Amino acid sequence: MQKTVTYFEKPGAENTEQCLEIVNTAINEYGYRHIVVATTGGDTGVLFAEGLKDKKTNLVVVTHSCGFREPNNMELTGEARERITASGAIIYTGTMLTHSIETSLAKKFSGVYPTLLIAQTLRRFGEGVKVCCEMAMMAADAGLVPEGEEVLAVAGTGRGADTVTIIRAVASKRFLDLKVLEILAKPRG
Repeated sequence: MQKTVTYFEKPGAENTEQCLEIVNTAINEYGYRHIVVATTGGDTGVLFAEGLKDKKTNLVVVTHSCGFREPNNMELTGEARERITASGAIIYTGTMLTHSIETSLAKKFSGVYPTLLIAQTLRRFGEGVKVCCEMAMMAADAGLVPEGEEVLAVAGTGRGADTVTIIRAVASKRFLDLKVLEILAKPRG
């Protein structure tokens, strides 16, 4: 059954609440049970964890790795971590698949590497779509969502959420089997 697609005029955090509504509708109408949500400082993770806590879902909140912005720094706040886990969600912190060792090599040697090309290709559909694909694989790699299942993935451009996708989850080792089945929301610009 075809679902409605929402196109936002501008990317950014002002779309976060509407993305939560879209996810709630998808859960209620189509029975999705696995959701992955990107968060940096924790605001989006808290909103989704508290907004979905009464649903029977497997919510995985994915954060940046420690040291992503600067050495030894964890961007997810302690308060956000507590609120997310108190709502029954799982927090996953790990290396983003398209932002790892190759980024360091590219900066040092001015080269182009396969994962950077993949990231730039996925960005043609929007920053959020790229992040949704990464998170679905990261969560599958960690055993937090089952491979082969349809997963609602939520991410954004900068802060907040502005993208909602349905992805058939695979482990990163099987990246070429990853399928973006539907895009339910994304910025148009």
